Amino acid sequence: MNNLLKLFIISTLFCFYQTDAQYVVKKDTLSGTELSFALDERVNDALEKIEDNCNRNSGAPVKTPNKVLVANRELTNAEICRKNPKIMGFKIQVVIVKSNDEARKIATEFRNDFRNLKVETDASLRPNYKILAGSYFSKQSAADDLRNVSKVYPKARVIPYAVFCVEAK
Repeated sequence: MNNLLKLFIISTLFCFYQTDAQYVVKKDTLSGTELSFALDERVNDALEKIEDNCNRNSGAPVKTPNKVLVANRELTNAEICRKNPKIMGFKIQVVIVKSNDEARKIATEFRNDFRNLKVETDASLRPNYKILAGSYFSKQSAADDLRNVSKVYPKARVIPYAVFCVEAK
């Protein structure tokens, strides 16, 4: 039994001795960063042979990857909307009421008083209902409408809210 164990250990050592892995450092073709990995010498030679056969100067125009240019200026609202249809903006919270019937009644009255503002009811805080009006990119753009709404609804205020970019002012 003892001899069998010695024979197993010696044969295991010779098996590992046969693997000829080497540490290879290559340049990444896309970004140019160095990649380091352990690789068998025969596999490395085969890969280098294949790479040498590549025709890199075929005369065909080389396609450059599309570069993303970062603007050195502030993006316009149209550029923002093109990328994100729904953004964090602002709405005017007209009132918060306790029932759906009351919310519908106030929304109808609001539509009659302010025809230029879009009205919606937010029922996410049930049993409370928020009556929201308008869509704005900033608090400053909501200031004029808030001033007019506050004359009829004194508790109205501007709150952060997700808005559809095409509707925002």
